[in-house]
Amino acid sequence: MDSRIASQRVERSSTRSLPIFYRNLEESLDERRASHIFNHVVQNGWQTSSAVDFCSGNILSIGSSNDRRVAFLAELDQNANLGTGSSGVRLMDGNYSYLEHTEREIAEHHGAEAGLLLASAWEANVAVWSAVPRPGDVIIHDTLVHASSYEGFKQSMAMEVVEFAHNDVDDFRRALHQVWETQPLVRQGKRSILVALEGVYSMDGDVCPLQDLVDVARDMPGIDGDIPNGNIQFVVDEAHSVGVLGPQGSGLVCELGLEKDVAIVVHSYGKALGAIGSVVLGSKTIKGILTNFGKSFVYTTSPSFPLVAAIRSGYALLKKGSAEQGQNRIQLLSKLFYELLTSHPLWDLARDKGILSVPLADGWEHRPFLTHIVAISSPQYSVWWMYFHLAAASFCVFPVEYPTVPIGKSRLRLIIHAHNTEDHVRGFISSLFGWVQEMLSIEQGETQADVPKAAGDVYRWMRQEGLTGFGMP
Repeated sequence: MDSRIASQRVERSSTRSLPIFYRNLEESLDERRASHIFNHVVQNGWQTSSAVDFCSGNILSIGSSNDRRVAFLAELDQNANLGTGSSGVRLMDGNYSYLEHTEREIAEHHGAEAGLLLASAWEANVAVWSAVPRPGDVIIHDTLVHASSYEGFKQSMAMEVVEFAHNDVDDFRRALHQVWETQPLVRQGKRSILVALEGVYSMDGDVCPLQDLVDVARDMPGIDGDIPNGNIQFVVDEAHSVGVLGPQGSGLVCELGLEKDVAIVVHSYGKALGAIGSVVLGSKTIKGILTNFGKSFVYTTSPSFPLVAAIRSGYALLKKGSAEQGQNRIQLLSKLFYELLTSHPLWDLARDKGILSVPLADGWEHRPFLTHIVAISSPQYSVWWMYFHLAAASFCVFPVEYPTVPIGKSRLRLIIHAHNTEDHVRGFISSLFGWVQEMLSIEQGETQADVPKAAGDVYRWMRQEGLTGFGMP
């Protein structure tokens, strides 16, 4: 934490002797430092101490398990003839039978006709959105889809890009009708609408109402008012739902049985499966479009054997029940989290006063499943105070701020893992409400302090170092 805060220091005098090229670059970085949003790459607290991990993407705890290592090394041993590199792009000499076999296995696991592996979910989303929409097509998307999808939208040939309010089924219906009424080629069935969604949204932790959105699309009229003609198609990014939802971790689309209603699904492997890379699932036609028009596929070196082996061994564990065990564990811990949160004597007061906000706490007991992501917010000036308090209590959560989220929407993101314990959850809730009690004491004038203790300790050090920001009064 100290390193991250110190990295925001602006020292313009040190750049004056630099060549103009580097001076201009440093000026751009100084703008970020001055706004306290400079990205500084460091290890997290749970990686370097005994702090509790409530922030990593190792959701099912597969990535750090001995079973994972054994399965991965077994893949390497069983294919000792394969090297560490892929030697080129897929369209030249970078293709190999192990890679093709793995793609077929993955597609079968998710009930798809074909799959295409890429090096990252960013490359996958950019490939999908830059290649699939044809001239005259329209993209409709949830406002909170990932930045990689937005990047793909920019590169697409779509005639129009229309957004709808996050997870708002009525606003999705409005957007569909707007396009239907203003785009005659779509209405006539000559062009298509592609709908961009996520299975679980990464910054809010809520689940896409996919079944409801599909039902709305089914109710749309087809050519000249006839039945729908298949020109409304869904694309779902399951980066945060693969492994966590669905039979054998197959994701939200499979959990809902909507494999035939969704044209394209993107799964990424850097989180629940403890690997790296991604796959685009769909029909053979979709795969053909990507291999011909997806520049992030065509001009990128093929995934190497070790990368593919890590993915394949992750699926081997899912098929053996690791996903179900992890899913059950996450559900148990998530229920405990919300039970302790909403039954705490200070919860109603903290919520009513606006000191603490946990949107997914509303109606949590009525949901068929709870996700592993929890967004926790407070008045914007005090989000960092809450973060400092939890860090001092050895709980690692991730502070999310602008530009990742809009200005005024900063929050802490908590991720519940299969490797967390009930004591971890109880300790977190106890620490969280310890902070709430401090905030109430300050608000009610019961203390001379103007910030909670942990924040005060950080700010004393920052003043000594000549640093500002991070909620400092």
